[in-house]
Amino acid sequence: MSIAAVPKYLGKDFSAASPGMRFGMYLQLWGVNRRSNALLWTTHDVGYEVRGQNQQEREVKYENKVSALSDAKKLNDNDQKTMRGLLERQRQSFDVSASADASFRLDARATAPFTTGLGNEHPTENGFAFLNPYGLPYLPGSGVKGVLRQAARELVSGDWGETHGWNDAAIEILFGRESADGETDHLRGALTFWDVIPQIAPEDPKKPDQISLAVEIMTPHQGHYYQKSESPHESGQPNPISFLTVPPKSRFVFHVQCNLVRLERLAPELVKESHWKLLLEAAFQHAYQWLGFGAKTAVGYGAMQENPEAQAERQRQAAAAQAEAQQRAEEDRRATLSPEDLAWEAHQPAVETFRQQFETARKTAYKPGSQFDSQRNDFMKTALTWDDTQSRNAAGELLKATITKTWGTPGNKDSKQRLRDAVASLCPECL
Repeated sequence: MSIAAVPKYLGKDFSAASPGMRFGMYLQLWGVNRRSNALLWTTHDVGYEVRGQNQQEREVKYENKVSALSDAKKLNDNDQKTMRGLLERQRQSFDVSASADASFRLDARATAPFTTGLGNEHPTENGFAFLNPYGLPYLPGSGVKGVLRQAARELVSGDWGETHGWNDAAIEILFGRESADGETDHLRGALTFWDVIPQIAPEDPKKPDQISLAVEIMTPHQGHYYQKSESPHESGQPNPISFLTVPPKSRFVFHVQCNLVRLERLAPELVKESHWKLLLEAAFQHAYQWLGFGAKTAVGYGAMQENPEAQAERQRQAAAAQAEAQQRAEEDRRATLSPEDLAWEAHQPAVETFRQQFETARKTAYKPGSQFDSQRNDFMKTALTWDDTQSRNAAGELLKATITKTWGTPGNKDSKQRLRDAVASLCPECL
């Protein structure tokens, strides 16, 4: 029997190689004829194949495609370190390459399997996109841009309800415009999308070190129609086809940069209060729920949602930034006030608190020595320590209003006199 002309490295252990190398070059789709030691190759999902006259001599065991992919999908320790290291390098490069106003980062988790690059040539009929030279899965930035552009278009159409501020002009300015062949009416978009390095989730949360891709299976039933030109019918034989995916719960961190100088020139309204970020966030949310990323999105692959942990942190940072902005605005406002106005602002809460106590107490008949007398006495002592005229006048007017012939006059002569002296000191004009 003839021997296949194959490289000598076939049959060796390549567990130390990256998934991209094991899938693209070292995929174990080779079987050995035990009688002749001949290496034979197949892409069929069968356990055995019989050739020739003597079944026992010519029975050849082939590696099953599913088991071959199972070997290729694993990420060794070095792959996992590289995967995490690439994301960290992206984070550091992103932070120093543009200001916070020109940067947009969104942390997401896959809610369904993710796959891409199925159209790449491969013996298993379905390829996969690996980032060279690392041999790890990735989502190209161009793919992210295409999905978000489509999400923006769908929002603009109004068929999905709220447009969230999107319009055709914003799409052209942010994503760019490409005219027909032969024409020169092009426009470079203000946004730049980075490649995404999926942080693959472990299959078992209790075993965080066991990380790998997943193998999915599709079973087309119309091969007789598409490949053999037969009439379509529903009794076709299914043909299981295995392909690689990134498993659900994997983390996808999206990085987008904006050329603010260009955006300010073309659409200054999008720069104001970082409005372009709000548009982009709405497009991402629409893409998560309705479009998906990568391949086979029509059947649910590539669906995502914002990482709850990252969302909570982002909201916390936004709240902190808002609080800081409000504090700066308050400091700027107080800087314009006079000492008299600042003192009035400081004392006004005490005046309003006592006013509420007075309104509550006067709903019932006045009783000397009641709780209100104690509240009035405390307020009187506090107001006498104030220096600004506005606060003292307001306190004096309020204290005078609490004393009438029918309500609020202290029964003790000394207490009554102290109260009248306090009103005269606080607001001479009130007497």
